Amino acid sequence: MDQIEEIKKRKNTLFRLKQEIILRETDILDALFADFKKPMFEGVVTETNFVCSELRYLLKNLHRWTRPKAVWPSWKNFPSTSYILKEPYGKVLIIAPWNYPFHLALLPVISAYAAGNQVVLKPSELTPHTSAIIAEIIEKVFHKTQVEVLQGGVEVATALLEKRWDYIFFTGSISVGKVVANAAAVHLTPVTLELGGKSPCIVDETASLELAARRITWGKFLNAGQTCVAPDFLLVHASVKDQLIHLLKKEITVMYGQDPALSPDLARIINLKQWLRLHEMLKGQNILAGGITSENELYIAPTLVDEPNLDSTLMQQEIFGPILPIISFQDKNEIDEILMKYEKPLAMYIFSTQEAFYKNYLTKFSFGGGCINDVAIHLACKNLPFGGVGHSGMGAYHGRIGFDTFTHQKSIVKKANWLDIPIRYAPYGNRVRWVKKILDWL
Repeated sequence: MDQIEEIKKRKNTLFRLKQEIILRETDILDALFADFKKPMFEGVVTETNFVCSELRYLLKNLHRWTRPKAVWPSWKNFPSTSYILKEPYGKVLIIAPWNYPFHLALLPVISAYAAGNQVVLKPSELTPHTSAIIAEIIEKVFHKTQVEVLQGGVEVATALLEKRWDYIFFTGSISVGKVVANAAAVHLTPVTLELGGKSPCIVDETASLELAARRITWGKFLNAGQTCVAPDFLLVHASVKDQLIHLLKKEITVMYGQDPALSPDLARIINLKQWLRLHEMLKGQNILAGGITSENELYIAPTLVDEPNLDSTLMQQEIFGPILPIISFQDKNEIDEILMKYEKPLAMYIFSTQEAFYKNYLTKFSFGGGCINDVAIHLACKNLPFGGVGHSGMGAYHGRIGFDTFTHQKSIVKKANWLDIPIRYAPYGNRVRWVKKILDWL
Protein backbone atom coordinates (compact mmCIF):
# COMPACT_ATOMS: atom_id res chain seq x y z
CA MET A 1 0.00 0.00 0.00
CA ASP A 2 1.51 3.37 -1.01
CA GLN A 3 1.63 6.27 1.41
CA ILE A 4 -1.35 8.13 -0.05
CA GLU A 5 -3.57 5.06 0.35
CA GLU A 6 -2.20 4.44 3.85
CA ILE A 7 -2.98 8.01 4.95
CA LYS A 8 -6.44 7.73 3.43
CA LYS A 9 -6.99 4.53 5.39
CA ARG A 10 -5.92 6.18 8.65
CA LYS A 11 -8.20 9.14 8.02
CA ASN A 12 -11.17 6.88 7.30
CA THR A 13 -10.55 5.01 10.55
CA LEU A 14 -10.22 8.21 12.56
CA PHE A 15 -13.41 9.54 10.99
CA ARG A 16 -15.21 6.40 12.12
CA LEU A 17 -13.79 6.95 15.60
CA LYS A 18 -15.23 10.45 15.68
CA GLN A 19 -18.61 9.20 14.55
CA GLU A 20 -18.59 6.44 17.16
CA ILE A 21 -17.76 8.93 19.93
CA ILE A 22 -20.66 11.12 18.83
CA LEU A 23 -22.95 8.10 18.70
CA ARG A 24 -21.87 6.87 22.14
CA GLU A 25 -21.57 10.28 23.83
CA THR A 26 -24.43 9.67 26.27
CA ASP A 27 -22.89 6.36 27.30
CA ILE A 28 -19.52 8.05 27.81
CA LEU A 29 -21.02 10.81 29.93
CA ASP A 30 -22.96 8.27 32.00
CA ALA A 31 -19.75 6.32 32.57
CA LEU A 32 -17.91 9.44 33.72
CA PHE A 33 -20.72 10.19 36.15
CA ALA A 34 -20.73 6.62 37.43
CA ASP A 35 -16.99 6.76 38.07
CA PHE A 36 -16.88 10.02 40.05
CA LYS A 37 -20.00 12.06 39.36
CA LYS A 38 -18.40 14.19 36.69
CA PRO A 39 -20.99 16.81 35.65
CA MET A 40 -22.38 16.41 32.14
CA PHE A 41 -21.23 19.87 31.09
CA GLU A 42 -17.65 19.14 32.17
CA GLY A 43 -17.84 15.74 30.48
CA VAL A 44 -18.81 17.33 27.17
CA VAL A 45 -16.41 20.29 27.29
CA THR A 46 -13.33 18.58 28.73
CA GLU A 47 -13.77 15.02 27.47
CA THR A 48 -15.92 14.12 24.45
CA ASN A 49 -15.91 17.45 22.63
CA PHE A 50 -12.23 17.95 23.34
CA VAL A 51 -11.40 14.65 21.66
CA CYS A 52 -13.75 15.25 18.71
CA SER A 53 -12.28 18.71 18.18
CA GLU A 54 -8.80 17.22 18.05
CA LEU A 55 -10.00 14.59 15.58
CA ARG A 56 -11.53 17.23 13.29
CA TYR A 57 -8.29 19.23 13.32
CA LEU A 58 -6.21 16.14 12.64
CA LEU A 59 -8.43 14.92 9.80
CA LYS A 60 -8.17 18.32 8.16
CA ASN A 61 -4.38 18.44 8.28
CA LEU A 62 -3.07 14.86 8.27
CA HIS A 63 -2.23 14.67 4.57
CA ARG A 64 -0.15 17.85 4.83
CA TRP A 65 1.66 16.75 7.98
CA THR A 66 2.71 13.40 6.50
CA ARG A 67 4.27 14.77 3.31
CA PRO A 68 8.06 14.73 2.94
CA LYS A 69 9.41 18.16 3.86
CA ALA A 70 11.99 19.72 1.58
CA VAL A 71 14.70 21.73 3.34
CA TRP A 72 17.42 24.00 2.00
CA PRO A 73 20.49 21.86 1.31
CA SER A 74 23.97 22.60 2.58
CA TRP A 75 26.40 24.06 0.06
CA LYS A 76 28.91 21.56 1.46
CA ASN A 77 26.85 18.81 -0.21
CA PHE A 78 26.55 20.54 -3.60
CA PRO A 79 24.98 19.33 -5.82
CA SER A 80 22.20 17.76 -3.74
CA THR A 81 18.69 18.05 -2.39
CA SER A 82 17.64 17.52 1.25
CA TYR A 83 14.35 16.49 2.76
CA ILE A 84 12.74 14.96 5.84
CA LEU A 85 10.69 11.77 5.72
CA LYS A 86 8.02 11.20 8.37
CA GLU A 87 7.90 7.67 9.76
CA PRO A 88 6.18 6.12 12.78
CA TYR A 89 8.26 4.92 15.71
CA GLY A 90 6.56 1.52 15.68
CA LYS A 91 4.95 -0.06 18.75
CA VAL A 92 3.68 2.55 21.21
CA LEU A 93 2.51 2.06 24.80
CA ILE A 94 0.12 4.64 26.24
CA ILE A 95 -0.71 4.58 29.96
CA ALA A 96 -3.61 6.90 30.78
CA PRO A 97 -4.73 8.47 34.09
CA TRP A 98 -8.07 8.61 35.87
CA ASN A 99 -8.79 12.33 36.24
CA TYR A 100 -9.82 12.94 32.61
CA PRO A 101 -10.08 9.27 31.73
CA PHE A 102 -11.58 9.63 28.24
CA HIS A 103 -9.74 12.71 26.99
CA LEU A 104 -6.28 11.77 28.32
CA ALA A 105 -6.57 8.23 26.96
CA LEU A 106 -7.90 9.00 23.49
CA LEU A 107 -5.90 12.12 22.63
CA PRO A 108 -2.47 10.44 22.54
CA VAL A 109 -4.00 7.35 20.91
CA ILE A 110 -5.30 9.31 17.93
CA SER A 111 -2.00 11.18 17.52
CA ALA A 112 0.01 7.96 17.68
CA TYR A 113 -2.27 6.11 15.27
CA ALA A 114 -2.41 9.08 12.88
CA ALA A 115 1.37 8.97 12.71
CA GLY A 116 1.16 5.29 11.69
CA ASN A 117 2.10 3.57 14.94
CA GLN A 118 0.70 0.37 16.41
CA VAL A 119 -0.78 1.34 19.79
CA VAL A 120 -1.46 -0.43 23.05
CA LEU A 121 -3.55 1.58 25.52
CA LYS A 122 -3.73 0.85 29.24
CA PRO A 123 -6.60 2.99 30.62
CA SER A 124 -7.02 3.66 34.33
CA GLU A 125 -8.43 0.93 36.53
CA LEU A 126 -9.78 3.64 38.87
CA THR A 127 -12.44 4.63 36.32
CA PRO A 128 -13.77 1.20 35.30
CA HIS A 129 -16.97 2.41 33.63
CA THR A 130 -15.13 4.85 31.38
CA SER A 131 -12.35 2.35 30.65
CA ALA A 132 -14.96 -0.20 29.58
CA ILE A 133 -16.56 2.26 27.15
CA ILE A 134 -13.16 3.14 25.74
CA ALA A 135 -12.41 -0.54 25.17
CA GLU A 136 -15.75 -1.04 23.38
CA ILE A 137 -15.20 1.95 21.10
CA ILE A 138 -11.62 1.03 20.26
CA GLU A 139 -12.56 -2.59 19.55
CA LYS A 140 -15.35 -1.51 17.20
CA VAL A 141 -13.29 1.05 15.25
CA PHE A 142 -9.78 -0.41 15.15
CA HIS A 143 -8.31 -3.79 14.36
CA LYS A 144 -6.29 -5.03 17.34
CA THR A 145 -3.11 -4.79 15.24
CA GLN A 146 -3.77 -1.05 15.02
CA VAL A 147 -4.97 -0.13 18.53
CA GLU A 148 -5.55 -2.51 21.40
CA VAL A 149 -6.84 -1.82 24.92
CA LEU A 150 -5.50 -3.81 27.85
CA GLN A 151 -7.35 -3.21 31.10
CA GLY A 152 -6.10 -3.90 34.59
CA GLY A 153 -4.30 -2.45 37.57
CA VAL A 154 -0.69 -1.95 38.58
CA GLU A 155 0.22 -5.52 37.73
CA VAL A 156 -0.83 -5.03 34.09
CA ALA A 157 1.06 -1.74 33.81
CA THR A 158 4.14 -3.35 35.36
CA ALA A 159 4.02 -6.28 32.94
CA LEU A 160 3.62 -3.93 29.98
CA LEU A 161 6.58 -1.81 31.07
CA GLU A 162 8.77 -4.90 31.16
CA LYS A 163 8.26 -5.34 27.41
CA ARG A 164 10.23 -3.52 24.75
CA TRP A 165 8.45 -0.61 23.07
CA ASP A 166 9.45 1.91 20.43
CA TYR A 167 7.79 4.75 22.35
CA ILE A 168 6.08 5.16 25.74
CA PHE A 169 3.57 7.88 26.58
CA PHE A 170 2.57 8.23 30.22
CA THR A 171 0.24 10.65 32.01
CA GLY A 172 0.12 10.54 35.80
CA SER A 173 2.00 11.28 38.98
CA ILE A 174 5.65 12.26 39.28
CA SER A 175 6.45 9.18 41.38
CA VAL A 176 5.03 6.76 38.79
CA GLY A 177 6.59 8.83 36.01
CA LYS A 178 10.01 8.01 37.47
CA VAL A 179 9.13 4.30 37.39
CA VAL A 180 8.13 4.61 33.72
CA ALA A 181 11.32 6.49 32.89
CA ASN A 182 13.43 3.80 34.57
CA ALA A 183 11.64 1.05 32.66
CA ALA A 184 12.10 2.92 29.37
CA ALA A 185 15.79 3.44 30.05
CA VAL A 186 16.43 -0.33 29.99
CA HIS A 187 15.77 -0.36 26.23
CA LEU A 188 16.61 3.32 25.57
CA THR A 189 12.96 3.85 24.67
CA PRO A 190 11.94 7.47 24.09
CA VAL A 191 9.20 8.71 26.41
CA THR A 192 6.72 11.49 26.87
CA LEU A 193 5.86 12.05 30.53
CA GLU A 194 2.88 14.27 31.33
CA LEU A 195 3.13 14.77 35.09
CA GLY A 196 2.16 17.65 37.39
CA GLY A 197 3.44 19.71 40.30
CA LYS A 198 2.40 22.67 42.40
CA SER A 199 1.23 25.19 39.82
CA PRO A 200 1.24 28.70 41.32
CA CYS A 201 -1.25 31.47 40.64
CA ILE A 202 -0.05 35.01 41.32
CA VAL A 203 -2.47 37.90 41.80
CA ASP A 204 -0.96 41.36 42.13
CA GLU A 205 -2.60 44.58 43.31
CA THR A 206 -3.44 45.73 39.76
CA ALA A 207 -5.45 42.65 38.78
CA SER A 208 -9.13 42.79 37.90
CA LEU A 209 -10.19 41.03 41.09
CA GLU A 210 -13.77 40.12 40.22
CA LEU A 211 -12.69 38.52 36.97
CA ALA A 212 -9.71 36.86 38.63
CA ALA A 213 -11.94 35.37 41.35
CA ARG A 214 -14.40 33.99 38.80
CA ARG A 215 -11.71 32.46 36.59
CA ILE A 216 -9.68 31.04 39.47
CA THR A 217 -12.79 29.50 41.06
CA TRP A 218 -13.71 27.84 37.78
CA GLY A 219 -10.20 26.52 37.06
CA LYS A 220 -9.51 25.34 40.57
CA PHE A 221 -12.77 23.50 41.28
CA LEU A 222 -13.32 22.12 37.77
CA ASN A 223 -13.37 18.32 38.11
CA ALA A 224 -13.26 18.86 41.90
CA GLY A 225 -9.73 20.17 41.58
CA GLN A 226 -8.50 16.90 40.07
CA THR A 227 -6.83 18.66 37.17
CA CYS A 228 -3.08 18.57 36.54
CA VAL A 229 -3.02 22.25 35.54
CA ALA A 230 -5.36 23.53 38.26
CA PRO A 231 -3.97 26.44 40.31
CA ASP A 232 -2.37 24.65 43.25
CA PHE A 233 -1.96 27.71 45.47
CA LEU A 234 -2.51 31.47 45.31
CA LEU A 235 0.08 34.14 45.96
CA VAL A 236 -1.89 37.34 46.51
CA HIS A 237 -0.65 40.86 47.17
CA ALA A 238 -1.44 41.69 50.80
CA SER A 239 -3.29 44.89 49.87
CA VAL A 240 -5.97 42.98 47.90
CA LYS A 241 -5.98 39.66 49.76
CA ASP A 242 -9.11 40.27 51.86
CA GLN A 243 -11.04 41.57 48.88
CA LEU A 244 -10.04 38.61 46.73
CA ILE A 245 -11.03 36.14 49.46
CA HIS A 246 -14.44 37.81 49.71
CA LEU A 247 -14.87 37.52 45.93
CA LEU A 248 -13.72 33.89 45.86
CA LYS A 249 -16.28 32.99 48.52
CA LYS A 250 -18.94 34.78 46.52
CA GLU A 251 -18.01 32.94 43.30
CA ILE A 252 -18.03 29.56 45.03
CA THR A 253 -21.58 30.25 46.17
CA VAL A 254 -22.62 31.51 42.74
CA MET A 255 -21.21 28.43 41.00
CA TYR A 256 -22.05 25.70 43.52
CA GLY A 257 -24.77 27.13 45.78
CA GLN A 258 -24.98 27.54 49.53
CA ASP A 259 -24.41 23.80 49.96
CA PRO A 260 -22.02 22.56 47.24
CA ALA A 261 -22.75 18.96 48.28
CA LEU A 262 -26.13 19.38 46.59
CA SER A 263 -24.71 20.91 43.43
CA PRO A 264 -24.95 18.79 40.26
CA ASP A 265 -21.94 20.70 38.97
CA LEU A 266 -19.28 19.47 41.42
CA ALA A 267 -17.56 16.14 40.85
CA ARG A 268 -16.47 13.80 43.64
CA ILE A 269 -13.04 12.58 44.70
CA ILE A 270 -12.04 9.53 42.70
CA ASN A 271 -11.64 7.04 45.57
CA LEU A 272 -11.22 6.64 49.32
CA LYS A 273 -7.42 6.70 49.18
CA GLN A 274 -7.39 10.11 47.52
CA TRP A 275 -10.16 11.37 49.81
CA LEU A 276 -8.21 10.37 52.92
CA ARG A 277 -5.09 12.07 51.58
CA LEU A 278 -6.96 15.33 51.02
CA HIS A 279 -8.82 15.05 54.31
CA GLU A 280 -5.50 14.69 56.14
CA MET A 281 -4.17 17.83 54.42
CA LEU A 282 -6.94 19.90 55.99
CA LYS A 283 -6.08 18.99 59.58
CA GLY A 284 -4.79 21.96 61.58
CA GLN A 285 -5.36 24.44 58.76
CA ASN A 286 -7.05 27.83 59.06
CA ILE A 287 -10.08 27.29 56.84
CA LEU A 288 -11.69 30.40 55.38
CA ALA A 289 -14.46 28.67 53.45
CA GLY A 290 -15.60 25.09 52.90
CA GLY A 291 -13.75 22.39 54.77
CA ILE A 292 -16.87 20.21 54.93
CA THR A 293 -16.24 16.58 54.00
CA SER A 294 -18.13 13.31 53.69
CA GLU A 295 -16.30 10.01 53.52
CA ASN A 296 -19.39 8.11 52.38
CA GLU A 297 -19.91 10.50 49.47
CA LEU A 298 -16.18 10.98 48.79
CA TYR A 299 -17.04 14.66 48.99
CA ILE A 300 -14.85 17.61 49.86
CA ALA A 301 -16.38 21.07 49.60
CA PRO A 302 -14.57 23.81 47.67
CA THR A 303 -12.19 24.97 50.39
CA LEU A 304 -10.06 28.07 50.93
CA VAL A 305 -7.13 27.81 53.37
CA ASP A 306 -5.44 30.86 54.87
CA GLU A 307 -1.65 31.16 55.09
CA PRO A 308 -0.65 27.50 55.44
CA ASN A 309 2.83 26.66 56.67
CA LEU A 310 5.09 26.05 53.70
CA ASP A 311 6.38 22.92 55.41
CA SER A 312 2.89 21.43 55.78
CA THR A 313 1.75 18.50 53.64
CA LEU A 314 -0.67 20.87 51.95
CA MET A 315 2.24 22.91 50.61
CA GLN A 316 4.69 20.06 50.05
CA GLN A 317 2.52 17.84 47.83
CA GLU A 318 0.51 18.54 44.71
CA ILE A 319 -3.01 18.94 46.12
CA PHE A 320 -5.06 17.53 43.23
CA GLY A 321 -8.35 18.30 44.94
CA PRO A 322 -10.76 21.15 45.76
CA ILE A 323 -8.50 22.87 48.31
CA LEU A 324 -6.96 26.27 47.55
CA PRO A 325 -4.24 27.67 49.85
CA ILE A 326 -3.95 31.48 49.87
CA ILE A 327 -0.64 33.13 50.79
CA SER A 328 -0.02 36.88 50.86
CA PHE A 329 3.07 38.72 49.66
CA GLN A 330 4.33 42.29 49.94
CA ASP A 331 6.96 42.36 47.20
CA LYS A 332 8.53 40.33 44.41
CA ASN A 333 11.27 38.97 46.66
CA GLU A 334 8.69 37.10 48.73
CA ILE A 335 7.18 35.60 45.58
CA ASP A 336 10.62 34.51 44.37
CA GLU A 337 11.50 32.91 47.70
CA ILE A 338 8.34 30.82 47.67
CA LEU A 339 8.51 29.76 44.02
CA MET A 340 12.15 28.73 44.35
CA LYS A 341 11.17 26.15 47.00
CA TYR A 342 9.41 24.03 44.39
CA GLU A 343 10.30 22.00 41.33
CA LYS A 344 9.34 23.36 37.91
CA PRO A 345 5.52 23.24 37.74
CA LEU A 346 3.29 22.16 34.88
CA ALA A 347 1.61 25.58 34.80
CA MET A 348 1.87 29.12 36.09
CA TYR A 349 -0.86 31.75 36.13
CA ILE A 350 -0.46 35.50 36.63
CA PHE A 351 -3.26 38.01 37.13
CA SER A 352 -1.93 41.52 36.57
CA THR A 353 -2.27 44.51 34.29
CA GLN A 354 1.42 45.36 34.67
CA GLU A 355 3.26 44.06 31.64
CA ALA A 356 6.65 44.34 33.33
CA PHE A 357 5.36 42.30 36.29
CA TYR A 358 4.06 39.31 34.37
CA LYS A 359 6.87 39.32 31.79
CA ASN A 360 9.35 39.06 34.65
CA TYR A 361 7.81 35.77 35.82
CA LEU A 362 7.29 34.39 32.32
CA THR A 363 11.04 34.61 31.72
CA LYS A 364 12.46 34.20 35.23
CA PHE A 365 10.87 30.86 36.12
CA SER A 366 10.63 27.67 34.11
CA PHE A 367 7.24 25.96 33.80
CA GLY A 368 5.30 23.91 31.27
CA GLY A 369 2.83 26.55 30.10
CA GLY A 370 0.35 29.01 31.48
CA CYS A 371 -1.88 32.03 31.15
CA ILE A 372 -1.97 35.72 31.90
CA ASN A 373 -5.27 36.78 33.48
CA ASP A 374 -6.83 33.33 33.17
CA VAL A 375 -6.18 29.72 34.12
CA ALA A 376 -5.99 26.37 32.27
CA ILE A 377 -7.27 27.65 28.92
CA HIS A 378 -3.91 27.22 27.17
CA LEU A 379 -4.82 23.54 26.83
CA ALA A 380 -7.56 24.44 24.37
CA CYS A 381 -5.20 25.94 21.77
CA LYS A 382 -4.21 23.21 19.32
CA ASN A 383 -1.26 25.26 18.08
CA LEU A 384 0.35 25.34 21.53
CA PRO A 385 2.41 22.41 22.80
CA PHE A 386 1.09 20.96 26.06
CA GLY A 387 3.68 19.42 28.33
CA GLY A 388 5.87 19.88 31.35
CA VAL A 389 9.51 20.54 32.12
CA GLY A 390 11.74 18.97 34.74
CA HIS A 391 9.66 17.21 37.41
CA SER A 392 6.43 18.25 35.69
CA GLY A 393 7.24 16.16 32.65
CA MET A 394 9.06 15.88 29.35
CA GLY A 395 7.81 16.10 25.81
CA ALA A 396 4.56 17.64 24.59
CA TYR A 397 1.52 16.98 22.43
CA HIS A 398 -1.77 18.42 21.06
CA GLY A 399 -2.46 19.18 17.41
CA ARG A 400 0.54 19.12 15.06
CA ILE A 401 2.88 18.75 18.04
CA GLY A 402 1.09 15.53 19.00
CA PHE A 403 1.58 14.09 15.52
CA ASP A 404 5.26 15.08 15.62
CA THR A 405 5.69 13.49 19.06
CA PHE A 406 4.92 10.04 17.66
CA THR A 407 6.83 10.61 14.40
CA HIS A 408 10.50 10.02 13.69
CA GLN A 409 11.84 12.63 11.30
CA LYS A 410 14.27 10.85 9.00
CA SER A 411 16.86 13.10 7.37
CA ILE A 412 17.70 12.36 3.73
CA VAL A 413 20.27 13.87 1.35
CA LYS A 414 19.99 12.97 -2.33
CA LYS A 415 23.30 13.59 -4.05
CA ALA A 416 23.53 14.25 -7.78
CA ASN A 417 25.77 12.10 -9.99
CA TRP A 418 26.67 14.70 -12.58
CA LEU A 419 29.42 16.29 -10.45
CA ASP A 420 31.81 14.81 -7.89
CA ILE A 421 34.14 17.33 -6.28
CA PRO A 422 37.31 15.41 -5.28
CA ILE A 423 38.39 17.66 -2.41
CA ARG A 424 37.09 15.33 0.32
CA TYR A 425 39.00 12.28 -0.82
CA ALA A 426 42.46 11.18 0.34
CA PRO A 427 45.29 11.73 -0.17
CA TYR A 428 44.71 15.12 1.45
CA GLY A 429 48.13 16.62 0.81
CA ASN A 430 48.45 20.26 1.92
CA ARG A 431 44.79 21.22 1.45
CA VAL A 432 44.00 21.98 5.12
CA ARG A 433 44.60 25.74 5.13
CA TRP A 434 42.58 26.64 2.06
CA VAL A 435 39.90 24.00 2.78
CA LYS A 436 39.31 25.64 6.18
CA LYS A 437 38.83 28.99 4.47
CA ILE A 438 36.32 27.51 2.06
CA LEU A 439 34.41 25.73 4.84
CA ASP A 440 34.35 28.88 6.99
CA TRP A 441 32.93 30.83 4.05
CA LEU A 442 30.26 28.22 3.41
